Amino acid sequence: MLLCYITDRKQFSGDEATLRRSLLRKIADATRCGVDFVQLREKDLSARELEALAREAVSIVRENLRTENRELRTRLLVNSRTDIALAVGADGVHLRSDDISPSQVRSVWTECGAGSHARPTIGVSCHSAEDVHQAATDAADFALFGPVFGKRDAPQIPPAGLEGLRRACQEKIPVLALGGITLENAQVCLDAGAAGVAGIRLFQENDISKIVESLR
Repeated sequence: MLLCYITDRKQFSGDEATLRRSLLRKIADATRCGVDFVQLREKDLSARELEALAREAVSIVRENLRTENRELRTRLLVNSRTDIALAVGADGVHLRSDDISPSQVRSVWTECGAGSHARPTIGVSCHSAEDVHQAATDAADFALFGPVFGKRDAPQIPPAGLEGLRRACQEKIPVLALGGITLENAQVCLDAGAAGVAGIRLFQENDISKIVESLR
């Protein structure tokens, strides 16, 4: 079962410095618990601010993996910014459905990625079975599909439902269910064919060790 923690420091409380510390602690917890992907998705930050935060996050992921003395598992993906991912030595990127293609990212990574991971991990946000098909065609590593059950902060976006998820999972690429995912409904997503689940609140608002243990 693949797990993806999507970050949003604004959901913590406090001033900006406190938000960053809270987020980095949660990323450290996610790493220690063996979450597969951490998607750094702080869209309001400037490029300079995002690079500084991503550099800290990469350092924390690496340090916690060394401390745990086990094989590298958690992969830190920078949302949409291939340049920043390369600059900080992240494991890859997560792309919007209308972003540049995974194949373009891989070309850039090969040309500019000296000292970084030879092959980036690339996820793509998808909202239809057609989006998932395109992501698979473009050689993405996985797709985040949603919203499956709706989004609390975007009620105007209609949920795809389990049938939509089931159709999306017919493509030859791992699909992670996103949108309103809870401990109670995660299993039905897996039953529909999902390779795992992704979320913000699922991980940020709970004890992440207990969430991961319960899901797995």
